[in-house]
Amino acid sequence: MENERPVLKAVDVELGDVVTVAVALTTSDGTRTGEAEGSIDPAARARVVGEATLRALETLTGKAKFELAAVGTTTMDGVTVALVQVEEPAQGERYVGSALVRHGDAVLATARAVLDALNRRLAAIP
Repeated sequence: MENERPVLKAVDVELGDVVTVAVALTTSDGTRTGEAEGSIDPAARARVVGEATLRALETLTGKAKFELAAVGTTTMDGVTVALVQVEEPAQGERYVGSALVRHGDAVLATARAVLDALNRRLAAIP
């Protein structure tokens, strides 16, 4: 990846019997997409977004495999923040990321939090 940080291009959420999420990330090499699906329950949607973001990142690295250990939101002084904890089992590492929830959009904030958790790690992958 040559120390280039991916940019969040799109997060598409489709609702049916399950929720299906596709996350598109761009770099100078083009756009990569990751997908995930899970429970239609609104409380589970952030986890599906986080998983789809990790799958997109894995297509960029080609090597590293990540697991979403935890995802949630919290409100501090009236501001809502999306939080994620990501594991890289092969390295025995954990990373934490956060992003502000803007305009009530926890979906985008969760994807941005995953990127925040892994941006420095991605820069170290040859």
